[in-house]
Amino acid sequence: MPFSDFAAFAIDPPGGWYHQWPMLPTIDWTGETVVMIDQRKLPASEVYVTCRTAQDVAKAIKTMVIRGAPAIGVAAAMGLALGMRRSKASGTKQFTTEFQKLCELMAGTRPTAVNLFWAIERMQKAFAEEAQRGASVGEIADRLMRESHAIHDEDVQSCKAMGAHGATLVPENARILTHCNAGALATAGYGTALGVIRAAAEQGKRVAVMADETRPFLQGARLTAWELVKDGIDTTVITDNMAGTMMRLGNVDLVVVGADRIAANGDVANKIGTYSVAVLAREHGIPFYVAAPLSTIDLQTLTGAEIPIEERPEREVTHVGGARLTPEGARIRNPAFDVTPAKFVTAIITERGIAKPPYESSLAAFAGQVAHAGAG
Repeated sequence: MPFSDFAAFAIDPPGGWYHQWPMLPTIDWTGETVVMIDQRKLPASEVYVTCRTAQDVAKAIKTMVIRGAPAIGVAAAMGLALGMRRSKASGTKQFTTEFQKLCELMAGTRPTAVNLFWAIERMQKAFAEEAQRGASVGEIADRLMRESHAIHDEDVQSCKAMGAHGATLVPENARILTHCNAGALATAGYGTALGVIRAAAEQGKRVAVMADETRPFLQGARLTAWELVKDGIDTTVITDNMAGTMMRLGNVDLVVVGADRIAANGDVANKIGTYSVAVLAREHGIPFYVAAPLSTIDLQTLTGAEIPIEERPEREVTHVGGARLTPEGARIRNPAFDVTPAKFVTAIITERGIAKPPYESSLAAFAGQVAHAGAG
């Protein structure tokens, strides 16, 4: 989708975001619009996109202006709130119909990240609660806006809690390999896998990070390295096919990655290439950790075999910028994610604590804690 289709601006954002990078809002609500950093443009330029409609937000998710499972969930919630705030419906029946259509629009953007559907369901629940008490159209729209802000703020706090738990697994001098980007850019702020790394560094631990390039979208080379360099954390970028050699040479002490969906049995869907890293880590006796909020855990999906895997456009593989890499006529595959079986996962770091095998019971126990807290 051409960038010109969005209303975009390159600025030093209000509020001094650059000077508080670990808490840089990947996405923020500013008056009557939703603003997000265009992750496709990093690190060459720091461009911000302003979305004025729910359709703009859906387009931004679909075209990876914003990406990362938690951030996608936040964006979808804000997009729904924005859309309903702009609705011209005068009655709740028409308002409800519009809301349902926008939920379908958001659900069709990225199929693998379960946080997307979790956020939509939470917004649907908020809508239903207001409608059942006889709220007006304006009152429902206000509740949706508050709910989207709550989802955003809770994600930041979740990442901080996750980082604190995960930092206990990081030794005093640690060489950490990560894949893709699971940092502030993939969340509302702070990050999941990078949140663990940030928390360890904040505790005074000496950490050095090896960031997989992460073909074909280069989230590791472009985004993870950009975040960590801004934080002053020792960062080395490697191509994806170097990970095994770095492990064999003794340059990696642990691996920590994020996740887009975790099945009830602990199988983990994450950016394509994660499975290979997990197998290599097992072969070399290196701990392989996954950091993800409980909203990423899908207890309704029993195993990874049931997780839908998004197939991205061929051009992401065939081209870098305007330069073609592959010959015309060659067939292309571009699955955006793979599934790492639970047997390769040493532990799963959540905001409630660290889940260990057997994951069927440990993940269910954490999810039960959240359900009980919500009931209270």
